[in-house]
Amino acid sequence: MTAAPNDATASAPAHDPAPVAAAPACFGMLGNPNTGKTTLFNRLCGIRAKTANFPGSTVEARIGNVTIDHQLGRIVDLPGVYALHLDRPESRVCREYLAGDISLGPPPEAVVIVADAMNLQRNLVFIAQALQEGLPAVVAVNMTDLAARAGLRIDTDELAGRLGCPVVSVSARSGRGVDRLVQAMRRPVRSTMSFPDPRDSLGAWNWAEEVYEDCVHRDPALSAASDALTDRLDHVLTHPVLGLLVFAAVMTGLFYTIFSLAGVPMELIELLLGRLGGAVGALLPQGALHDLVVDGIIGGIAGTLVFLPQICLLFFLISLLEDTGYLARAAFVLDRIMRRFGLPGQAFVPLLSAHACAIPAIMSARLIPDRRDRLATVLVAPFLSCSARLPVYVLLVGILFGDRPLAAGLAFAGCYVLGATAALLTALLARHTVLRGPSRPMVLELPTYKIPSLRTALLVMVDRGWLFLRKAGTVILGICIVLWWLSAYPKAPEPSEATALRDRGEALIDSEPQEARAMIEEADQIATEHALAHSFAGRIGHGVAPLFEPIGLNWQLTVGVITSFAAREVFVSTLSVLFAGADDVEDAAVLERIRSAKREDGSPLFTTATAASLLVFFVLAMQCLPTLAVTAREAGGWRWALLQLGYMSGVAYLAAFITYLSLGGGG
Repeated sequence: MTAAPNDATASAPAHDPAPVAAAPACFGMLGNPNTGKTTLFNRLCGIRAKTANFPGSTVEARIGNVTIDHQLGRIVDLPGVYALHLDRPESRVCREYLAGDISLGPPPEAVVIVADAMNLQRNLVFIAQALQEGLPAVVAVNMTDLAARAGLRIDTDELAGRLGCPVVSVSARSGRGVDRLVQAMRRPVRSTMSFPDPRDSLGAWNWAEEVYEDCVHRDPALSAASDALTDRLDHVLTHPVLGLLVFAAVMTGLFYTIFSLAGVPMELIELLLGRLGGAVGALLPQGALHDLVVDGIIGGIAGTLVFLPQICLLFFLISLLEDTGYLARAAFVLDRIMRRFGLPGQAFVPLLSAHACAIPAIMSARLIPDRRDRLATVLVAPFLSCSARLPVYVLLVGILFGDRPLAAGLAFAGCYVLGATAALLTALLARHTVLRGPSRPMVLELPTYKIPSLRTALLVMVDRGWLFLRKAGTVILGICIVLWWLSAYPKAPEPSEATALRDRGEALIDSEPQEARAMIEEADQIATEHALAHSFAGRIGHGVAPLFEPIGLNWQLTVGVITSFAAREVFVSTLSVLFAGADDVEDAAVLERIRSAKREDGSPLFTTATAASLLVFFVLAMQCLPTLAVTAREAGGWRWALLQLGYMSGVAYLAAFITYLSLGGGG
């Protein structure tokens, strides 16, 4: 049997040239991608961490605290990079942070360099480069438990002597060796060893190979068995055909899980906040404050929190998949297809997740290393049909094909195909115009297969969920309050027709209760429609209506389009209020009132041409201000969000106009 990895307290170099006098107050944590660096960071810091962007960039770092010598030490988990000298945003901010040229608080006094025991030879090239930055260092060789099972024994004493700094073997997933790492962090060492030039790839690799051969000992039988299993799995998962089939199955399971599990907490959030609104509304007197708190603030919070279960589940499941080593294989398989449209293989997971919600899809595009590829993915993600569009699809497809279920099903599927086609073609156009430039080849390492860490996935889920609430949520709440105010003010007096009808109904409430209630409901509908028509939103609708007349919309539908910028599903609720005086969109009578709505001249509103035009418009339009806010944050400025809004709105309008004319509208 192979001996267990060295479990000494910490392996120090043979000579101790430059130990620091006291435990550093701030560490930078460095490493290649897929070394388990973030898992080790979570093990050291746990929930005592926050996520922040480097100033002037969209590159993220996580900042946490660890107790060293009874004092809190600060750790900054830097983005994983293959080399510090590369011309990439992640590499640049790492270099500048280590040099003290870019700040996330106190400058780093030392570094923890994380290496993968299963890929140590390649990691040694990066370790040498990081040590040349001149900061005191500790090297953590991670996943040594997996290495032992694969027949690898790492001599950390020898490795420490070759690197000139302490080396500690750890398993971030199980926590083994983490206490020894914390002890070693008390006295990191500034290495004085000579290393090859990192830009001399051949010289650096030859040095790494020599060090590896001296410090790593193999059990041939165990190594051969481990390599054979990895090769068999890779043969299936990276196969051009089998790999696609496996990916389709995995993604189907992932999104089935999201839709099936997120539904219950989403309904619970809506129920609890609905009851909260009712309870608060009962305590406040009727008036402007009542409407602001109940409809504006609590309604806005509900509109924000309802996305949270999907976002948390998405990041939890993606973290698990990434931790197994599978996502890198999936990206490799899909890269050859996506590249034809100017997108990398890593873009497929964010684009597929956009079918749940564009907001987490855009946030997860951070996984894409190249800036142009990342921006292209962010710009096209909202074309994919998200769950918020479903109520609109159900309404309009039902109007078009209510008595033909097969045609309705094909139309429903066609909405998804149209959105995906628009996304791919737009990406191709963007990469030849605003994002012109050579696409970097997708350089990735196929990481070791391993059992995912539930602890890490949960921490990622909590971190991303809180980030959404803290940043995107505040914007969403503000937007909802503004749109509520536009639709609620100025207050218009009840029309005489509604007042007279209400008076007659109240007079008959004792003798003819059923007829009286119908009259009162009709009076409420007239009053609600009148109030909305004379509100700022209604006035905007009347003012903007001429712009939408060429695609078959009247002023009510225009108001619905405007209010749906808060969230697309608001469109159906707006129409319910306008045409039925109620917001219960599940009521069959309400839906029938919408379907049978008339124009001012008495002609049917929802003709085939109008319904189809509106359906195409909603498939393609950028009608989600919260998504725009997230785009602005993730892309690095509002100019990208405004480009997204203008382009998608233009494409949607042109496609809707063509649809309307081709089906006989306007004539």
